[in-house]
Amino acid sequence: MSDVFLSQALVYLGTALVCVPIARRLGFSSVLGYIFAGALIGPYALGWIGQRGEDIMHAAEFGVVMMLFLIGLELEPAQFWRMRRSILGLGGIQFLGTTLVLTFIGALSFRSLPESLAVGLALSMSSTAIVLQTLKEKGISQTPAGRASFAVLLFQDIAVIPVLALLPLLAVQNLSADAVAHPSAIHHLPQWLKALVIIGAIAGVYAGGRYLVAPLLRLIARTNLRELFIAASLFLVIAVAEGMTLIGLSPALGAFLAGVVLANSEFRHELETDILPFKSLLLGLFFIGVGSSVNFDLIMRAPLLIGALLAGILLVKLGVLYLSGLIFRLKTDQNLVYTFGLGQVGEFAFVLLNFAGALQIVERSWLDNLMAVTALSMAATPLLLLVNERLITPLIGDSDTAQKEETQQIDGKHEVLIAGFGHFGSTVARFLRANGVEANILDYDSDRVDLLRKLGFNVYYGDATRADLLRTAGAEEAKMLIAAIDSPEANARLIETVRKHFPHLQVLARAKNRYDAYDMIENGVDHIYRETLYTSVQLAVDALKTLGYRAYTASRQAQKFIRYDEEALRKLAKKRHDTRRYATSVRQEIESQEQLLLSDLQTFMETDDQAWN
Repeated sequence: MSDVFLSQALVYLGTALVCVPIARRLGFSSVLGYIFAGALIGPYALGWIGQRGEDIMHAAEFGVVMMLFLIGLELEPAQFWRMRRSILGLGGIQFLGTTLVLTFIGALSFRSLPESLAVGLALSMSSTAIVLQTLKEKGISQTPAGRASFAVLLFQDIAVIPVLALLPLLAVQNLSADAVAHPSAIHHLPQWLKALVIIGAIAGVYAGGRYLVAPLLRLIARTNLRELFIAASLFLVIAVAEGMTLIGLSPALGAFLAGVVLANSEFRHELETDILPFKSLLLGLFFIGVGSSVNFDLIMRAPLLIGALLAGILLVKLGVLYLSGLIFRLKTDQNLVYTFGLGQVGEFAFVLLNFAGALQIVERSWLDNLMAVTALSMAATPLLLLVNERLITPLIGDSDTAQKEETQQIDGKHEVLIAGFGHFGSTVARFLRANGVEANILDYDSDRVDLLRKLGFNVYYGDATRADLLRTAGAEEAKMLIAAIDSPEANARLIETVRKHFPHLQVLARAKNRYDAYDMIENGVDHIYRETLYTSVQLAVDALKTLGYRAYTASRQAQKFIRYDEEALRKLAKKRHDTRRYATSVRQEIESQEQLLLSDLQTFMETDDQAWN
């Protein structure tokens, strides 16, 4: 048994280590990498793992429980209250609208009402993992489309809990003897007493989290043993999940409630940090199991049926999403990004469909079809976004203002272009303008563009990584481009585009950290400005002054530190891909900088520092 376990673990982990990096390299989500890995080694392809991956699904489903615990931890009541309108409004319209339409279509297709409703609830979900990663990579998390997408995803994550509680009620008349082979500990009780036990269990989770778990975690934290705290974190999740299972409720429901209770505790971030690796690994195994269950024989036998199901589900979801965006007055460009970004069926659909299949609500043949369609819809997400970005958005545009101006001539050509007008870019632009230097500014948030144009800035809507838009904005006549986009990935694409199409432009680039700066050095950027460097050095200057150093001495040492650090950055960039050489070089550079600064300080102090203070 041990040999079998080790060989199977080797297959799972080895395939994931190959497929997931390839998927990320191609611009896909890691979820798709895991699904592809499972499909590759599953019974319908290479056959390296057991039938439909059932040998790992029981363990891996615990990853879903951990995911819901973490969602509960992240759900601060204050944040939910601030976003209540968009969460309940946009999320409610999308979820309920999609569910009703799909349920109606299922009933028209002569499926039973419980089966149609269960399928509609599952397929209404979108992929949290894919959408959030896409928003981050494109740098549009803070645009109206990004905020609307986040609100809908948050509503869906919360909606999973009542849906998991509802599915057993739909299965009451469908359960066979096999399905009830493992009844709950309270199955023999009268219905009214069952209800009281369930209410008491939920109240117990709340009271225990507040008055028992938090003090216990404080006691464990005092031991300063991190492994003990990790053990306590896992014990908490497992105990709550097992307790919910004993009374016939979903273990995910208990985990979610426990997370919500602990969301405002001082241990929130520590719990997130400790559980996240386990959740990520188990979820990866879960998606490998899902991929292994995709029946390629079925797809090959009925490609028209699978294709029709995929097209129909996508059309329904896209239609409801676009309508919800119209109701909440998202501009056309933002509404299209929001619609196509959320158009896929998400990972929670796998959970809900598996649960519905175990409860015998959904027939096995239809379950296989729907699992295949779910996986294919997730794989189609990058293609949908590409179609929107390249074909639909340029044709339709925004009928109000900003999108029209993307394709029209931009008035006034200036020597400076600024890409990105968030907190960083706006500070640069205001400083330049205050010194008589005007700039053309490009930003991907149409609402922000409208506001800033009313304030008198030359701001234009558009994706600055596009060469045609840069050309329209005057890149051929400009002398300088300031790359100030929030997303490091989008900034990197912008620099590549400029280097390829406008090599004469001098690029001044914003970097989030040292590693982003390394990438920019490799792309030939000479002027790099790390967000954390200057602010942290200024804080250190103030610390020295507080400790009694003269202001001139502290400022002079800061300038030297920055110069030495910039020189070290260039040297280390050449070695960063060799971990051993890089680590050795970093130690040497730190020691060298410290010796140089101490020597400079000693020499300077011996000259009797009487400079300004």
